[in-house]
Parts: sequence; C-alpha cells; structure tokens
Amino acid sequence: MNKRGRGGAATPGGAATPSSGAPGSADQFVTDPTWAPAARRVKVRAPGKINAYFQVGPLRADGYHAVASSYVAVSLYEEVAATSRPGTPATEITVSLSPESSLEPELLATIPLDASNLVVRAALLVAGIAEDPSGVHLEITKHVPIAGGMGGGSADAAATLVACDALWHTGLSREELAQLGSELGSDVPFALMGGAAVGLGIGDELSPALAPTPLHWVLVPADFGLSTPVVYDRLDALRLAAGITASEPSQIKAGVLAALRAGDAQALAPWLHNDLQASAVSLAPSLTQTLAEGKSLGALAALVSGSGPTIAFLAEDADHAQSLSAALAGLGHEAWAVQGPVHGAHIVA
Repeated sequence: MNKRGRGGAATPGGAATPSSGAPGSADQFVTDPTWAPAARRVKVRAPGKINAYFQVGPLRADGYHAVASSYVAVSLYEEVAATSRPGTPATEITVSLSPESSLEPELLATIPLDASNLVVRAALLVAGIAEDPSGVHLEITKHVPIAGGMGGGSADAAATLVACDALWHTGLSREELAQLGSELGSDVPFALMGGAAVGLGIGDELSPALAPTPLHWVLVPADFGLSTPVVYDRLDALRLAAGITASEPSQIKAGVLAALRAGDAQALAPWLHNDLQASAVSLAPSLTQTLAEGKSLGALAALVSGSGPTIAFLAEDADHAQSLSAALAGLGHEAWAVQGPVHGAHIVA
C-alpha cells in the first residue's frame, strides 16, 4: 500500500523525507532507504469453558464420537499477544510463555513452544489468507488448566486467530474465523463465540443458547492432566465391559436450556451431567473425594468438566461461590470462583 507524504505525494516502499527541490517540484520528497515498518502488537483474551451437559455417542468408524454438549464460557481467560516481525516471512513464527502465567512452572514446562503448538497452526491459517503477512511472535499467558477439560489450548488458538486477523488486516468475519478454527479442533469455534451454546456433531456444530444471566461456579483444578483421547478410550472400554450400547445423541435435555435461559442455578443443578466423568474418575480415582467434598460443603451440584480432571461446582450466587471457594481452599484445594457465560475471544490491547 502506498504511504502518503505530508505534501500529499505518494511514496511507495518507504517513508517520505524532504529534499532540496523547489516546493511542488517532482523531487521534493525522496525515499529513505533506512525506513522499515514498525512492529505492531495485538493482545486478545479468550475464555476457558465448562460443559454443563455432555452426552457421548458410540465410537464411530472414523474414530470420533458424536456428542451433545452444553458449552458455557467462564471468566477464566487465556491471553495471546501477537507482535509482528516486519521484514520476516510469515513462516517465521515464534512462541513464548508470559511470566504473568498463573500455572505452576512444572506444568508450564510441558507446553511445546514449537510448530506443534496449536497457536502456530492458527497463525499459519490466517497467514495463508492475508495479503501481506509477516513473521509474528506469540506470547501466551496461561491461566486455564493444561489438559484440564476446559479447552485452554483451544482458547489460545482462538485468541491467535483473532490477533493475527487484526494484525494483518485480513478482515475475516467471526463465521470465517470459526471455519478456520474448526480445522484446529472442535472446541476452537466455541472459544471464538463464547457465551453459551449447544454443540452437536463432534462438538463443532454450534448453536447459541440464550443465557442472559451469569451463573456462578467454583473450579478445582488438579495437579495433573488427562489426555482427552485416553479418557474417550476408557469410556469405550467401560461401556464394552458393562455391555452398554450408547445411543447417538441428537440434542441436549430441554431442562438444561430452560435453566440457562432463566439463569436459575437451582433449576440447572439436577441437569448437570457428563458421560466422560466415569472414565475420568476411573483414570484418576482421587477425583471422587474432591467431588464429594464440594457437595458436602454445599455445592448445588458437581461434575468433571469435559474430559477432566478439572471439577466444576455450581454455586447459588456470587457470595456462595466465594464462600465455597474459601471452604475448598481450607481443605487444601486450589479453588477459583468464576462466572459464566462470558464473551468469546476479543481484543483487549
């Protein structure tokens, strides 16, 4: 794109500098060979999620499971700061972790900072569309538990899509970003959307759910992660051993949607359900005690979020969430009071 000098003259390829030519003459401005575009920085925040309802169908021939899920975006956020690297090719993508990350160093050390990180794939997808992309540095601030069943990696990918779209002026719509996100994982489109939604198919067929009033939760992370494929494999094995033939899910329960629409925690409590909870508990039996402790302390309901091992306790209101969080902390648990639904990936700086 041509840049315009102060006298109105277009100076392609560089900044305009005055010359000794007479005013209005053709050589009034010349190109400065030392000029280079300045680095730009965009920071985006994207939420983690819980699954208030999660039904899993049988293993399909393609290796996937159909699901019926109620997603709720909650106020535990990931952040990605994308800084352009002018003069470098779009394939020059570097990744680092921010010192502002709140997770334990030993957990952060498990995050790959190379091309296998989902944020690199996300940046490359946007670069493939942008007219004039450059290299980029991506700094991730981690708050969502790693391999915790809350879609932290998907939130990172969603934040990267939004940041690179703004950085490179691609002008993609949310629908187009969601299409790119679906190439990265089934939870990425929801991290872009935020709010509350029903997820069908493999979780990527999203329909917004009306939930105007935030509900309050307490999250208890584990000091370990669970592999999503391993949790699904254990579910298949448990069903096979028990002679259970799962049905193909087609919709979530109407009671879930009614409770979300009303913002009624008491009404939602009996509908909380996760087919993956049994397999997560089978792999990590200590979760049983944590679930029981939260209920004994007055949680309206409790469930393992997604493939786990993070546990979500439903609270009556904000005060109840704070007191429940403090009580769980008194038992030695790390506990975070959050609310949701909240907005999806959005620019903050």
